[in-house]
Amino acid sequence: MLDRTKDIAASAQGWLDEFERTLGVPGGAGLDRLFLADSYWRDVLALSWNLQTIAGGASIKRELTTLAAKVAPGSFKIAPNRAPPRWVTRAGTNTIEAIFDFETALGRGSGIARLVPDATDGDRLKAWTLLTALDELKGFEEQLGTSRPRGQAYSRDFRGPNWLDLRNASRDYTDRDPAVLVVGGGQAGLAIAARLKQLKIDTLIVDREARIGDNWRKRYHALTLHNQVQVNHLPYMPFPPNWPTYIPKDKLANWFEAYVDAMELNFWTGTEFEGGAYDDAKGSWTVTLRGADGGKRTMHPRHVVMATGVSGIANVPVIPTLENFKGTLLHSSRYEDGESWTGKRAIVIGTGNSGHDIAQDLHSSGAEVTLVQRSPTLVTNIEPSAQLAYATYNEGTLEDNDLIAASMPTPLAKKTHVMLTEQSKQLDNELLDGLRKIGFKLDFGEAGTGWQFKYLTRGGGYYFNVGCSNLIVEGAIKLRQFSDIESFVAEGARMKDGTTLPADLIVLSTGYKTQEYLVRKLFGDGVADRVGPIWGFGDGLELRNMYARTGQPGLWFIAGSLAQCRINSKYLALQIKAIEEGILGREAGAI
Repeated sequence: MLDRTKDIAASAQGWLDEFERTLGVPGGAGLDRLFLADSYWRDVLALSWNLQTIAGGASIKRELTTLAAKVAPGSFKIAPNRAPPRWVTRAGTNTIEAIFDFETALGRGSGIARLVPDATDGDRLKAWTLLTALDELKGFEEQLGTSRPRGQAYSRDFRGPNWLDLRNASRDYTDRDPAVLVVGGGQAGLAIAARLKQLKIDTLIVDREARIGDNWRKRYHALTLHNQVQVNHLPYMPFPPNWPTYIPKDKLANWFEAYVDAMELNFWTGTEFEGGAYDDAKGSWTVTLRGADGGKRTMHPRHVVMATGVSGIANVPVIPTLENFKGTLLHSSRYEDGESWTGKRAIVIGTGNSGHDIAQDLHSSGAEVTLVQRSPTLVTNIEPSAQLAYATYNEGTLEDNDLIAASMPTPLAKKTHVMLTEQSKQLDNELLDGLRKIGFKLDFGEAGTGWQFKYLTRGGGYYFNVGCSNLIVEGAIKLRQFSDIESFVAEGARMKDGTTLPADLIVLSTGYKTQEYLVRKLFGDGVADRVGPIWGFGDGLELRNMYARTGQPGLWFIAGSLAQCRINSKYLALQIKAIEEGILGREAGAI
């Protein structure tokens, strides 16, 4: 048996030393003795210039052998300023987790090796999972901390432009086009623009809203984030330590505005992206932007980053007979506040987060509310159940926790979330039983993988309970099934039992169209067909067409939670920088 009192740092460094030596052996002889047969290697740009997960010791050996010969990885050392190697439990497995630094011919990176004793090979430590992630390109390092830019302090021209003059000129784009156009000014757009700024890539964000942060500010009145503050920082600028655990939407919106100013990001509000066409010969786009005054501007960026999010264009399904309803009909994206509906009757169709929150907001404003369920929904209490997935962020540094999050291959992440879902079901048993008794249809995700994978595959289908489920169980908010509605009439919904459910307001909490719809609308069928599905996993182990080169050169996608955008904006920006510097080809898969 492995002596667990032995210095695990020495054991981990010993594995790294052997790994480095073996990478230099022609044909990778001996690599198979360093990995379990059932193991995973996730490479994030460092060796492959892709975001890819390789499963199985034999496949890992083949891929490592091929790539190591091209990029010469070396200098694998336990990272001195990170969490030291330690025993942890991940996806139900007890393992040594070691964070390390390394270099390649082109860059510097960090990674995580998870090592377990192989009982079939004399308890020899072998890799169960391995992450290799690119952090920076040699010669193109970010200017941060001690290497921050000097500014004008020692080179001032007292008759020339000052800082504000230069900022205004940079933002106006009167004499140039940006290298990168970012469409959408939410967390995704801000994160990628901030990363590109640090890599000296000229970047412009455009957003159709009138004010920075309006994509949060204009959401319904009671909205707060459903995960906790320590998970949600933007790159480079963490939230102040006195911020509340759950951030209100207006507070976040105002922070976005301050972030753009502090990070000196170029941002055009009130600007609609109308679409574009790509010139393969020139390697650039011709895009059209329309301002709030109706004026248009043509630009020729080399890259377009779609940062419109998983939830972009409202999905308003065709519901037969709904046109008969004579009251007010709104999609949830247009709902703002329940105060106007005091004493009125409302039907909310859809039982995801927005549907529940809007129903609760209307109820708290004195409306008579019926929530209509269209399909089974995952329900979990916001505390502690919904926060179990973020347990690592309650300790350690943000940098370490982001690397841990990036290191978990999809199959093991699914296994983890099955375990968390089972734990949540036990914690929430009383609530779930109450919902079942009144006819609420529950599910817990594909193969029991829970809310996180519902988000990663379909962008919704769950509710973090902040009280609405309790109101439904108590009968304060009524529940009906969509399948029980026969038709809609002028005064509301006629049920199959002959009764009428009266309503002054119907809110469609029916989600949003896929990003493929937006791509086809803005860029045409050819581009949409080249790119293919966006978001979700398909048959693979990585999110499709996210944070990486796509089938359409110069077109990129970034979306997700604040944490996902913070983590993956780094890797997307490094790819754009590498293309701009001629290090990486524009085509997906090219090196």
